[in-house]
Amino acid sequence: MCRSVCVLALLVLISPTAEALDNGLALKPTMGWLHWERFMCNIDCDKDPNNCISERLYMQMADVMVKEGWKEAGYEYVCIDDCWPSHQRDAQGRLQADPKRFPGGIKKLADYVHSKGLKLGIYADVGKNTCAGYPGSLGYYETDAQTFADWDVDLLKFDGCYMDWTLVGEGYVNMSKALNKTGSSILYSCEWPLYEWKFKQPNYTAIREACNHWRNFADVYDSWSSVKSILEWTASHQDIIVPAAGPGGWNDPDMLVIGNFGLSHAQQESQMALWAIMAAPLLMSNDLRDICPRSKELLQNRHIIAISQDPLGKQGYRTAKVDSFEVWERTLSQNRLAIAVLNQQEIGGPRGFVIRAAPGWKICNPQCEVTQILPQYKELGVQTLHTKMVVSVNPSGTTLLTVTPIGSDITGLNKLYWRDLSVKRKHTTTL
Repeated sequence: MCRSVCVLALLVLISPTAEALDNGLALKPTMGWLHWERFMCNIDCDKDPNNCISERLYMQMADVMVKEGWKEAGYEYVCIDDCWPSHQRDAQGRLQADPKRFPGGIKKLADYVHSKGLKLGIYADVGKNTCAGYPGSLGYYETDAQTFADWDVDLLKFDGCYMDWTLVGEGYVNMSKALNKTGSSILYSCEWPLYEWKFKQPNYTAIREACNHWRNFADVYDSWSSVKSILEWTASHQDIIVPAAGPGGWNDPDMLVIGNFGLSHAQQESQMALWAIMAAPLLMSNDLRDICPRSKELLQNRHIIAISQDPLGKQGYRTAKVDSFEVWERTLSQNRLAIAVLNQQEIGGPRGFVIRAAPGWKICNPQCEVTQILPQYKELGVQTLHTKMVVSVNPSGTTLLTVTPIGSDITGLNKLYWRDLSVKRKHTTTL
């Protein structure tokens, strides 16, 4: 088999040209639980009381997050998505929760979640309606922001349906200003670039100034093809989106679907590893009341979470494509590097990858200490620049490593950015 290597050009990674949204939030990628992918717009509480969008669902998730170690692992937000409101605003023009499914109202639910030491997220839309047809915030930005503040909500996911795309940016900025005006600490999760990419390249300077994180691409589904499409979009646009990310503002590739139905365990490991490399928000959408032990162990893996939450706050990116492998790398604090090797083949058994083929391996000059995080934790000891070490990678799985140089400094890597030239130089180099 011909083993081609896509050579990736080295560019200076320009620091974000704009300051992050100045609300002191999301200094590390957000961690929590969000209902949408798993529970969608299930509002039939008569037929399905355990899984419908109701205050009971969020209270139960909050209970489990405390009882089963999720809070201790770092997951802190319990987030409501679409389909929570009544179809009509109240007499004062304020949003109100569906009275049958949320009889206590959102303020009471927020108090309950807070009593568990967790935070509550809510959903609204920049346009005249939400994506599911409930009242949107167009014309009510200040009213809705103050309503959320009065309810002691901690996060707002703000969607972009039913809005002229040319006005989307203005709407997101106006809600950002309205939230800040309340004086409350409300993390602002936007979908601004998602609704502009079809028409033009979004202005990430403006987005970073307004939002704490932002969706760029299509909704995640409970399938490997969906996760792959998100990774490919991210890699093909990384020269644009990676420079915008950092403490206070993050690219959001959408929810973790680990613990559901569509991914093999190896594919779940790939999503977890690569979301950590991408410094993505870790917002699970699953049923924490009934999750398989292996998925729970993966989601609570403290070594992966440490990569995700690394205080340096540098987003990682794809640095190489080698013989149906992808290499993704992220610069970490304390002169360390995280390397994820994804096996794109979906046939056969585990394949070996010579780790020195990873572009970032040059930090092992003269030596480095290597730890394997996935698929099993393993101390791999001291390695050299010219090591012959081969890591095994399962089909559609990922092997995740951390590398600490001995006697060298990777400070320079903090300013390096790899741009994919694989289309132009597809067969220029072979191993």
